[in-house]
Amino acid sequence: MSLSSLAEMMRRHAQAGRLDWIGLRAERRSDVQSVKMCDVTDAGLSGDHGRPGKRAVTLIQAEHLPVIAALAARDSLDPTDLRRNLLISGINLAALRKGEVRIGEVVLTIEGPCPPCSRMEETLGHGGYNAMRGHGGWYASVTVGGTIRLGDPVTPGER
Repeated sequence: MSLSSLAEMMRRHAQAGRLDWIGLRAERRSDVQSVKMCDVTDAGLSGDHGRPGKRAVTLIQAEHLPVIAALAARDSLDPTDLRRNLLISGINLAALRKGEVRIGEVVLTIEGPCPPCSRMEETLGHGGYNAMRGHGGWYASVTVGGTIRLGDPVTPGER
């Protein structure tokens, strides 16, 4: 297989993803509030306590929620339990690492894997931290700000 065909395969996705949920925390350890739309700036999501830079926004794969629930011996999970900002379905976020992702008019750069939050033992119960390991989502920096809305398409950006 040539490098060009490998690079081509790495750019292909079966479908566009979708923004299914947005969550904001006014401050550390505060409750997560679900919203339908949000402005995104270099500092992250407006109304969220996030940090500017590489960890301005956190994302998690919707398809991982049933896996985390199973590993935590729970029937289901609500995205608010996991304390991430954005719930994305339909596109593999891991395949976008170190690349850009467009969500509506916003462009983020997926910087790296987001380790589980220390609150997962409190939230998910005994073993909750380990249930999240490998499924904790991704942190991202903001390349282009704007407004995001539930249902926005999620597509790969330029690498």
